[in-house]
Amino acid sequence: MAKILIYSKVPCPYCVSAKNLLKSLNLPYEEIDLTGNQNEIDRIKQETGWRTVPIILINDQLVGGYTDLKTLVDEGKLDSLLAK
Repeated sequence: MAKILIYSKVPCPYCVSAKNLLKSLNLPYEEIDLTGNQNEIDRIKQETGWRTVPIILINDQLVGGYTDLKTLVDEGKLDSLLAK
């Protein structure tokens, strides 16, 4: 099974939407809450190059944010990414 990792913080409506989308697809994920942890936020942003939350990774590959995840689902490309 693919490893799905979501870096999130509160409040973040896009984080909630991403988690709800994965739940609706019955896809398990690990969430790392970055709320109040600016050093970790800075480190993850530096490491991934992504500037906003959520930061979604599948099998350690950056997917992007909620909109990027939704696009993969809508275009039928998520399954191939999960199969890698």
